[in-house]
Amino acid sequence: MATTIPDLKAQKLSRDLVVSAYRTMYLSRRIDDKEIQLKRQNRAFFQIGGVGHEAINVACALHLKPGYDWFFPYYRDRAFCLQLGMTPLDMFLGSVGAEDDPCSGGRQMPSHWSSKPLHIVSQSSPTGTQILHAVGAAEASWYFAQVQEAAELAPSFHADEVAYVSLGDGASSEGEFWESLNWASNRKLPVFYVVEDNAYAISVPVDVQTAGGNISRLLGNFPNLLVLECDGTDFLASYDAAARAVEYVRKRQGPALLHAHVIRPYSHSLSDDERLYKSDEVRQAEAKRDPLARMARYLVAERLATEKELKELEAAVDLEIREAADKALGAQPPKPEKVMFYLYSPTADPTSDQFDHPPKFHGEPRTMVDQIYACLRDEMTRDPRVVVFGEDVADCSHEDELHKVKGKGGVFKVTHGLQGHFGSARCYNVPLAEASIVGRALGMAVRGLRPVVEIQFFDYIWPAMMQFRDELAVLRWRSNNAFACPMVIRAPIGGYLAGGAIYHSQSGECIFAHLPGLRVVMPATALDANGLLRTAIRSDDPVLFLEPKHLYRQTHNRSPYPGPDYMIPFGKAKLVREGAELTIVTYGSLVVRALKAAKLLEQESIQAEILDLRSLAPYDWELISASVKKTSRVLVLHEDCLSWGYGAEIAARIADELFEWLDAPVRRLAAKDVYVPYHPILEEAVLPQPADIVRAARELVAY
Repeated sequence: MATTIPDLKAQKLSRDLVVSAYRTMYLSRRIDDKEIQLKRQNRAFFQIGGVGHEAINVACALHLKPGYDWFFPYYRDRAFCLQLGMTPLDMFLGSVGAEDDPCSGGRQMPSHWSSKPLHIVSQSSPTGTQILHAVGAAEASWYFAQVQEAAELAPSFHADEVAYVSLGDGASSEGEFWESLNWASNRKLPVFYVVEDNAYAISVPVDVQTAGGNISRLLGNFPNLLVLECDGTDFLASYDAAARAVEYVRKRQGPALLHAHVIRPYSHSLSDDERLYKSDEVRQAEAKRDPLARMARYLVAERLATEKELKELEAAVDLEIREAADKALGAQPPKPEKVMFYLYSPTADPTSDQFDHPPKFHGEPRTMVDQIYACLRDEMTRDPRVVVFGEDVADCSHEDELHKVKGKGGVFKVTHGLQGHFGSARCYNVPLAEASIVGRALGMAVRGLRPVVEIQFFDYIWPAMMQFRDELAVLRWRSNNAFACPMVIRAPIGGYLAGGAIYHSQSGECIFAHLPGLRVVMPATALDANGLLRTAIRSDDPVLFLEPKHLYRQTHNRSPYPGPDYMIPFGKAKLVREGAELTIVTYGSLVVRALKAAKLLEQESIQAEILDLRSLAPYDWELISASVKKTSRVLVLHEDCLSWGYGAEIAARIADELFEWLDAPVRRLAAKDVYVPYHPILEEAVLPQPADIVRAARELVAY
């Protein structure tokens, strides 16, 4: 059961603190009002406000430390951000989308807060996605406390720091909210949750959103979680509740959740009209609880300020707002030529020679599994910020039993032994929750760690899609390079295993290659897996590292250990086989099948040139172009479905830019537009086979 904070209005707070709090609350309200005016004048393009949330916002911020704690607010937290140190000008620059908008440089809507100096991490529009980032940031605190070498490399770490995250009552329905609570409570992470419950998620009331109509009543059985409930329109009650919650978290007793009942007397945004779904009675009741009016009455009643003094304060604020708005309206708009800036790191380019290190071979040939493990072990040895987690990646979750068992180390045993070598703080198991794995890794990466996480099968990556598309691929760009999330997501992918069926054999790499800001690679050999993974870990961007599981233990693609510094630049394909009659552009498990087909074609005097892309985003257009100009015929080959597949982009670009060099139409060969089935005969019918490649090549050469 949630604890309701008792009435402590007799508690002595200084006059300056309370009056200053009122000033911030009033400032926030008037910025909202001014933005609404600008929107109606078509001088701003969107408006969403924090009206009714001002008291809980300011109360919480007063107990937290800007530039010390870490903040993951949501769009109603205007007053919170003002109290931390953002200015009215900062906010109006966002309203008009100016080039100097400190949150995003005109790339995001207003009220999507961001400030690197204050530790306000860039916020997005999807409700609730930021919660996992906050838990990841708190997990970084936990990690830095465990691994001193990593803490010394952290850009900012304090032993009692807090990760603040806020959300509305509607976002508490998101699965990611519950995933976050599970892990934060289990690990006693220093997360301060604030649920700002204004009783409406746009038009859906809280009794429809939440079982029983009260989120905090559902949370009583989470271990180590302090749950408090307060009237969020009452500044003093909010201040007392926030004090207790923050103290609990700073003392490392666990996470705390403050459920604050607030109001939303304005519509959800200017795209909404609350009169369509709120009765006059409801709206009048909300008006009676207006936190600004309540605070003003309190100040006068307690003789902390006279009505005249309040009017003078408000007049000064109104003047400040007019001046800030006028300055923002005169600011320069963003430059169109900069719109492509900061999709990727401007300083660490993984396609450059900086990431081209030759191998220094020694030892016997080793499989792809061995070489991935070797790279992980090298990088964890080199950099204490590299941390590995996922489902089943550890050898044994209970460390005291580790010496009694052989150890799991992943369902394919890729990570076997890492926990034993580096300890349970650096390689550990987590709940079966893919969004949580990726979202928390983002929060850790923001804090300076280098997470390498595993999605057990690519087929199960989809719960994390929101985190991929709306968060990690976008963070650097939307924050105008203020924040980044260098991290690697490993995922076994593809078929040709026999028996994998619908949920263990699928591809889908084209969906992720479509996301600007995300690097996507897929090695076909043990050597490439080692070099590309090292590049992925050392680069400064998020990387989806796809591992064709059919190739994990093949003998044909083995390699001696290339040394701890071997790297392959992204966007650099491999010329696997030279030829003159046609070019085969492929990657992953189809490289070896293309080679088998080429040997058969050679018997017919057809010399096929084979390119292994290795890196899908970016890809090596220069090598593709040179090869097509040489052979004048091209077959684009991939394992994923034919329609809307990865090969369509390559084929289209060849047709668009290399048409005059072609002696035949660009040909694609891929899996049939159906799912990979269970029986080996059916799987063979769906996926491209060497005989299919031979047939397609013959037809191209004969054209």
